[in-house]
Amino acid sequence: MAIKTTFGEYFKAKRIEKGFTLREFCKKYGLDPGNISKLERGLLPPPASREKLEEYATFLGLKRGNDEWLEFFDRAAASRGELPKDFLDDDEVLKALPIIFRTIRGKKVSREMLNELIDKIRRT
Repeated sequence: MAIKTTFGEYFKAKRIEKGFTLREFCKKYGLDPGNISKLERGLLPPPASREKLEEYATFLGLKRGNDEWLEFFDRAAASRGELPKDFLDDDEVLKALPIIFRTIRGKKVSREMLNELIDKIRRT
């Protein structure tokens, strides 16, 4: 399967992997097909509610704590223009974010800053 770039595309791919049409999925889990269709097409943002996202992740067969579960929540946060909550709760990560952003933008990062970031990543 190709890597999907948006939350909605990821959601849809996972639903299809489970073998559900949109209507079957919504009927089975008591969801509104219009809203789920809008969510999958990026016309509605992912819910901000952790409980609702957990419900959706469970319906999609994602296992709590595994990489797909984390990716689901990371994509939801990114689609809402937010950072994942676990990043915001970690002071070490928050201090490293400017280095990461600068690197992504292709700006020069000092060797010292880069080594500091590598050390932080290795400790997690």
